[in-house]
Amino acid sequence: MRPPRGLWLVDATPGQLAVHVVICQIFSDAELRCKISSHRLVRKNEGVKMSDDGSARGRTSSQIPADDLRRALTVAQPDSQKATHVGVVGDTYTILLTGDDTNGRFCLIDMHVPPGGGPPPHRHDFEETFVILEGELELSFRGSKSIARAGDTVNIPANAPHQFHNSSQKAVRMLCLCSPAGQEKFFLEVGIPVATRTTPPPKLDKDAQEKLVTKMKQLAPMYRTELLTST
Repeated sequence: MRPPRGLWLVDATPGQLAVHVVICQIFSDAELRCKISSHRLVRKNEGVKMSDDGSARGRTSSQIPADDLRRALTVAQPDSQKATHVGVVGDTYTILLTGDDTNGRFCLIDMHVPPGGGPPPHRHDFEETFVILEGELELSFRGSKSIARAGDTVNIPANAPHQFHNSSQKAVRMLCLCSPAGQEKFFLEVGIPVATRTTPPPKLDKDAQEKLVTKMKQLAPMYRTELLTST
């Protein structure tokens, strides 16, 4: 009879770690006998406890990360004097939440789009969601047009060509959520600071307009955005 030999097999699955121990022994008659025992490692509080019967003992800890106490509650008030408002392509955008507020996961912008307002065709490598609060907006998506009205929520998939335009006679107010964050920084770079949520951006002469367009084209790729001639 030879001394027993052991083999450890580790089976890792989300939330648990199982260890299977195989002990084999060869007898004089060439008979092979093996014994298999399984143990599940269960996380308990800050330590790990082994359960021979495969059942969890005690209360397992949460699988989500611990609370980051360095982050603070953010309350955005679009009509307060502390709010940041910028004029972009004839619209006025109020930055409610930046990537600094959301750990880079998304940004939130309160958009005031006057009659005739809206950006040129474009696409970008992030999700964009519109929640229409007031008025109605004409949307162009991959060449097809539709109307979004107050109460509608619209999601633009990443990288899809699109454009929105206010073809009505009343201003549109909507929330714009971009995930992940970054678009708000683009608006802050190319936008012109204004006083309130509905203050229109100043009119630009031809030279200033050309400089702004050139700046937008230069900065757009840095913010994962591509300006297009059509949707």
